[in-house]
Amino acid sequence: MRAGIVVTGTEVLSGLIRDANGPWLSEALRSFGVSVEQIVVVGDRPDDVRRALDFFADFDLVLTTGGLGPTADDLTAEVVAGWHGTSMVLDEALEERIWGIVNGLRKRIGGEEAPMRAGARKQAHVPVGAVVLEPKGTAPGFLVGSSPLVAVLPGPPRELQSMWADAVKVEPLASLLASAGALERRILRFFPLSEPQIAATLRELDEGSLPFEVTTCLRRGELEVATVYRPSEAAAYESFEAQLRARHGEVLFSDDGATIDEVVQRGLDGLTIAVAESCTGGLMAGRLTDLAGSSAHVLGGFVVYSNEAKTKFADVDPTLIEAHGAVSPEVAQALAFGARSRFGADLGIGITGIAGPGGGTPEKPVGTVCLCVEAPWGRDDRVVRLPGSRADVRDRTTTVALHMLRGLLAQRR
Repeated sequence: MRAGIVVTGTEVLSGLIRDANGPWLSEALRSFGVSVEQIVVVGDRPDDVRRALDFFADFDLVLTTGGLGPTADDLTAEVVAGWHGTSMVLDEALEERIWGIVNGLRKRIGGEEAPMRAGARKQAHVPVGAVVLEPKGTAPGFLVGSSPLVAVLPGPPRELQSMWADAVKVEPLASLLASAGALERRILRFFPLSEPQIAATLRELDEGSLPFEVTTCLRRGELEVATVYRPSEAAAYESFEAQLRARHGEVLFSDDGATIDEVVQRGLDGLTIAVAESCTGGLMAGRLTDLAGSSAHVLGGFVVYSNEAKTKFADVDPTLIEAHGAVSPEVAQALAFGARSRFGADLGIGITGIAGPGGGTPEKPVGTVCLCVEAPWGRDDRVVRLPGSRADVRDRTTTVALHMLRGLLAQRR
């Protein structure tokens, strides 16, 4: 089955808003055994939307997102109807349902009735012969035509995701998805492993002879190897994974798709942790608390950017800073110990570094970061020099710290 996605919105095309819908829908379709071949982003211009539909004309399924609102540039439904050779007609019952939603909003936030009535009426125009998907905000969606079937969905991610859950149960989309078969996806995550290393391995394994596609991606300093394959290709995949393990098993930290954040949270079972961080400015504590359930482990943290803050809140001895500098292994160790002591935590993380773009020296260039992770059964200290912008250095520092934490937790077993 061939599927494509058309993301509409000049604000998305111009970069003002990042497209979250295309990737989300692609993953949603994969769970039904459908592999998306293309995602096309176009502006709110009828001709551009038509050209995108023409591009997908020989596909089985096309999903569109956006362009269903009450304003003049919201023309997706009308364009899809014309492209499939039908017209738009007012659905008066749908108009009343939409008006009920809009009027409720009007009463809460205010607004003149006449233009809001007009907006509700515009959104209640339906392609003749289409299946209507009830609004999750104020805009309905539609299933239009066949060969390809076009699912017209709203742009706001919350509305789209909620409507998709309904759409997959509705004919003819339900039957089309049921006929797609099945796809398996596996993600292996490695750290540290470079892209040239994995590229060399894939050449040795003759990647081109594999019956499935292999995708590699360097993300937040980690390397992901993702594959999607049919059940009939399972044996070939198992052989492929076994060969990757034979070559890089020592740096394989996740074979079930779990992120390092999830791996660490599992490992923290029954333990508590606290942070004292400087150059990361709270990003380390942020990552530790990103996942639901983090309150069972994370006691708190200090952002100790100045030397005075390091001394006052994390109990770093001022003579350490004078002797070794604020960016030093000794200060990182003191920060980790101070975080543990102040919060009464089982584990402590200390981070101090130079994120840039200024502040570096020949001895300690920009990107130099000193980290310490401490536990009752051991400690890991590292000095790393991380590439990239200020944002890159700060983000990659949290990745390094999480992998240090993972290693220390593994020693406990």
